[in-house]
Amino acid sequence: MNTKMFFVAALVALTSNVAKADGATLYAEKTCIACHGKEGKKPLTAAYPKIAGQNAAYLEQQMLDIQSGARANGSSAAMKGVMHLVSATEIKELAQYLSKLK
Repeated sequence: MNTKMFFVAALVALTSNVAKADGATLYAEKTCIACHGKEGKKPLTAAYPKIAGQNAAYLEQQMLDIQSGARANGSSAAMKGVMHLVSATEIKELAQYLSKLK
């Protein structure tokens, strides 16, 4: 096996073993916790929504709309600054996690 093929094989092996972060981990890592509270129940201010238990499809669409700029009302400007750090897959995972919180 030549060096180039070895490098490609090693890279494929490494990327396939990378674990997908779960919703709870993403919620903390993407700084959602700072504004929406530990479990999405106690937002930083009354202007920010309580998101625990919200419908997953609704949450996902809101995050996608804020990310794309389709939603630019209310406090969405605060989220716009972090949404570029979240992939569509992570948005879906976050929405699923939040929808299951009581």
